[in-house]
Amino acid sequence: MTQIISNLSEISSRYKALFVDLWGCVHNGITAYPAAVAALQAYRATGGVVVLVTNSPKPRAGVAEQMAQFGVPKDAYDTIATSGDSARAAMFAGAVGRKVYFMGEPERDAGFFAPMKVVHDPVEITRVPLKEAEGIVCCGPFDTLADPEVNRPDFLYAKQMGLKLLCANPDIVVDRGEVREWCAGALARLYTEMGGESLYFGKPYPPIYDLARKRLAELGHHFANEDIMAIGDGPQTDVSGGMGEGLDTLFITGGLAARDTATETQPDPDALGRYVQLEEIAPTYAIGFLR
Repeated sequence: MTQIISNLSEISSRYKALFVDLWGCVHNGITAYPAAVAALQAYRATGGVVVLVTNSPKPRAGVAEQMAQFGVPKDAYDTIATSGDSARAAMFAGAVGRKVYFMGEPERDAGFFAPMKVVHDPVEITRVPLKEAEGIVCCGPFDTLADPEVNRPDFLYAKQMGLKLLCANPDIVVDRGEVREWCAGALARLYTEMGGESLYFGKPYPPIYDLARKRLAELGHHFANEDIMAIGDGPQTDVSGGMGEGLDTLFITGGLAARDTATETQPDPDALGRYVQLEEIAPTYAIGFLR
């Protein structure tokens, strides 16, 4: 049975570290949530460690820069693990070949191709047109508002050629303010449904949690699973991923699931019960908004 709580402080002393989702929990794609920032600052003040674990295709330096722009101060977190860094490591290891067809926004995602020191003997990556590619690197749609189905013709060709698609952000949708946008995960899902092979490197898949633990180790921490709690608003990314790693989870119901859980300030218990059953998840705790 999921326990509904009113504040993070009710349970935070049970954990030495938090794996915290960003979009929908700490910010809305435009600006920070002050209550969430305050909650993380208070947790860190007690000695807790905050790892921002995000399905952003950006390198962690790019996410840190974005956080500053949104108004998330540096004292609200200790370190960052991004799906982008996890996916970049695989790309430079040759997971989808040397010649890749890139899907995303060139300016926003330029940092994805920056060199990585942690990859030994990286392959040289060249961006080419689809018909010259050995694989696909997908950071997101060309148009985040367009139906993913517009990619079906290109994906049909790619599948016939046996190209693998590297997905740098498994999220299906995000809400930027009041606007819902498609993410790379929607494209990877379509490609998989068409019979293509997609490689995922963000939540809920293990590589990003391995990276998050490495980030903790860089800080000198080696915590057991029972000492870490995962927090997020994505039922099939944050909650399922945390559960798969053997972590307790805090489900933020006021994000993607706000309507389904009847969340205004807090989720309706009956609506929450129906929703978690439908999604086949079992979060340890739930709260309307991180605070």
